[in-house]
Amino acid sequence: MQKNYSKKKFLNSSLQPKSETINFLINYSKSLSIIELNSNKLEINLN
Repeated sequence: MQKNYSKKKFLNSSLQPKSETINFLINYSKSLSIIELNSNKLEINLN
């Protein structure tokens, strides 16, 4: 018989991202600009 080495891991349903991650995403979204040029959309990150 073969052994099954995989274990079932249960994820915690209350996983919360770190505040650094949240701050990064907020700052990134603030600096992102979408410009339409000749019916094309350009995404520009202005830091």
